[in-house]
Amino acid sequence: MSSPADSATLDRKHRLVVFASSLGTVFEWYDFYIYGTLAVFFGKLFFPPGNETAGFLSSLALFGVGFSVRPFGALVFGRIGDLIGRKYTFLVTIVVMGLATALVGVLPTYASIGFWAPIMLVVLRLAQGLALGGEYGGAATYVAEHAPAGKRGLFTSWIQLTATLGFFLSLAVIYLTRHVMTSEKFAAWGWRVPFLVSILLLLISVYIRLKLEESPVFAEMKAQGRTSKAPLTESFARWGNGQLVLRALFGATAGQGVVWYAGQFYALYFLSATLKLDYETTDLLIGVALLIGAPFLVFFGWLSDRIGRKRIMLSGFLLAALTYQPIFHGLTRAANPALADAMVRTPVVLHTAEFRGGLALTMEAVRDAAGKIVGLKRAQSATDEARTLLNNRGIPFKLAPAGAAPLVLSVGAVTVNGFDARAYEAALAPANYPKAADAARIDRVAVVALLTVLMVYVSMVYGPIAAFLVELFPTRIRYTSMSLPYHIGNGWFGGFLPLIAASIVVFTGDIYAGLWYPIAIAAMSFVVGAIFVRETKDNDINQ
Repeated sequence: MSSPADSATLDRKHRLVVFASSLGTVFEWYDFYIYGTLAVFFGKLFFPPGNETAGFLSSLALFGVGFSVRPFGALVFGRIGDLIGRKYTFLVTIVVMGLATALVGVLPTYASIGFWAPIMLVVLRLAQGLALGGEYGGAATYVAEHAPAGKRGLFTSWIQLTATLGFFLSLAVIYLTRHVMTSEKFAAWGWRVPFLVSILLLLISVYIRLKLEESPVFAEMKAQGRTSKAPLTESFARWGNGQLVLRALFGATAGQGVVWYAGQFYALYFLSATLKLDYETTDLLIGVALLIGAPFLVFFGWLSDRIGRKRIMLSGFLLAALTYQPIFHGLTRAANPALADAMVRTPVVLHTAEFRGGLALTMEAVRDAAGKIVGLKRAQSATDEARTLLNNRGIPFKLAPAGAAPLVLSVGAVTVNGFDARAYEAALAPANYPKAADAARIDRVAVVALLTVLMVYVSMVYGPIAAFLVELFPTRIRYTSMSLPYHIGNGWFGGFLPLIAASIVVFTGDIYAGLWYPIAIAAMSFVVGAIFVRETKDNDINQ
């Protein structure tokens, strides 16, 4: 039986483990999300000028590039973590992340060095993605292997909280930087400040993590000579563990990824790029919702220790799939009521011979998004020119089959045949579609309330998932096994969500059409999780 002094020492050790792991991960998420938070702004800096919509989609494509390599980072660093140890692996990942982010702060723009600017930015984004691919699995595994029995959900929920806090920290630093300087100075050089701040955060993180010891579960296994000699083979080439990876991916992490990014990043882009709120108002509203919603991550982690991980995550998937459409409709009415009124009063319809209905149109948008990732361009048609003009003006529209003419724009009762930019502008002017949200008419309470609901969904699927993944896989290959499905789910299904959803919106003109992507993935994870995923909370993680 341990003495009170021994218990107090153990409690202090547990708090240090959680604090050090969480603080370092907060800073690493900050580094990664600084780019995502500034993605709307980056299209003007690192890509050819002349088409704001193309620049915005290109910046989202590059944002997705960082996520595309996260699974490879999971394989590389997961293998190292299972062979050498948890502590030193996530020391390496945070150094790589911090240096890559700081270098973005001194990177020349397109105006200075032309196409070398996006190329160099791609390289740094790839380094960030690789580092983050190794960070999460190491931190979650390290904390869970220190956690007392019956408290793994609570302890690992602090790691889950770090992503939201890193996002909030990035918003706060950007907001303060904008607040202390003019818009012109921020555009000229102030945007670099948040990236350079990461140097200080890196030094703090490395100092704290050097004080940590190796995970006791891994240290004991290593002392007994029971560590894996081939973690990649054991994780993915043996069907017993391989099927666990597939169940984790399609029944948990894919849905968790889209719910996370829809509730935070896509909501940010929807407010700023679609509803035309100014950047400061958008950051402030998102930041308030993050602060209100963040404690729910810990709450649902704690609750999962009592009632299980599975039912909480499945409830989050189902609620998201059922309510995303009404929530985002509500955001439009609350944040830009003039836009909501104009869409009802004077609908804009583009009748085109190129019309593809339903799924075919969605797949065309996804193909275009994939083309942007690899640098392919489509030939521009008259329909594309019309679509570009409407998107650049921020005017929602519907696509419909053509009648006698191959291309007709209708604005209420007014019609324009073919594509004529001046005629389009003349037809659109009386409709009074707002060029920006009216700050005086924004219902801030309603916006924050709806964003907080999205954060609750995030918390339901994200709060318990670290404990779920740790408990699902054996210790000898845990770092590798849990990292890959997590980073495919988050990096591919979730990380590309802003690009895929925005591309669907650009192609269809329907500002809510992009939501069908996260709705479909969340519904898939609900069904697969309900049928094929078992509860894990009582599993022994020392095996």
